[in-house]
Amino acid sequence: MVDLDSLAALDAVVRHGGVARAAEKLNRVQSAVSYQVRKLEEQLGVALLDRDGYRLRLTPAGEALLAEGRRLLLHAEQFGALARSFTEGWEPKLMLVADGILPLDRVFSALKTLADERVPTRVQVKVEFLYGVQYRFEKERADLMIVKDYEPDPLLVAEPLPAIECVLCAAPDHALAGAAEVDLPELQEHVELTVQDSSERGDDRHMFGGERVFYLSGFTAKKQALHMGLGFGWMPMHLVADDLEQGALFEVRYRGGSRYRFTPVLVHRRDMPPGRAGRRLAELLRA
Repeated sequence: MVDLDSLAALDAVVRHGGVARAAEKLNRVQSAVSYQVRKLEEQLGVALLDRDGYRLRLTPAGEALLAEGRRLLLHAEQFGALARSFTEGWEPKLMLVADGILPLDRVFSALKTLADERVPTRVQVKVEFLYGVQYRFEKERADLMIVKDYEPDPLLVAEPLPAIECVLCAAPDHALAGAAEVDLPELQEHVELTVQDSSERGDDRHMFGGERVFYLSGFTAKKQALHMGLGFGWMPMHLVADDLEQGALFEVRYRGGSRYRFTPVLVHRRDMPPGRAGRRLAELLRA
């Protein structure tokens, strides 16, 4: 195994133009620096420095090996910095499970801030739907979840986030879009579009109970299906506000209410409080 101290001594000799200046920069005596370079040459079985001239120069083999050696020194420095960061409270990894109905741009903005701040923690984000969020959170022992609905537990700590509004939508050429007001039986005559619970536990409690339901994999697919006139369905306002304003989608005038609001919550385990990265991510999500 290559001795990194000897490799650093060789690097210093080349960078600073000689043993004397290298020893000064490394805060060592010249004999120690010379010994380390000789030791490295013996270890590798090849001459690294040409000592015949007035000034020390790298041999061709020395040039190739030092180039690779400098990469080793850089990796070692990064390795040490990473280790130090964990002793300072940064957890090695962090998993967040988020409900796909939520505005994920806020999550991505928070992640960008973590990246800009050079947080060393490896962050994984998983998107699930309905009860699938809590299912994934519990199954994989995730650190945080942002969820629409969940089953409270004394071991879970939850705090509210800004409310989300949902609106009942259909395409402009859909029969429901042109109706002045519709009641439940009229809604049930049409295909309802919904997002599949990724835990396969059950349906969204805001469904209307008709016989014809198309289950889709996410809100991007649901929005596309709405535009194509396949049916009607609830959409989070942040995904369709522009479509409603431009007339690409219409709000269905349902007598029971064409809009509803819910308050998502940020949850972590009481027995597994977030580390430094988790606390910072939670702070950014609150903002």
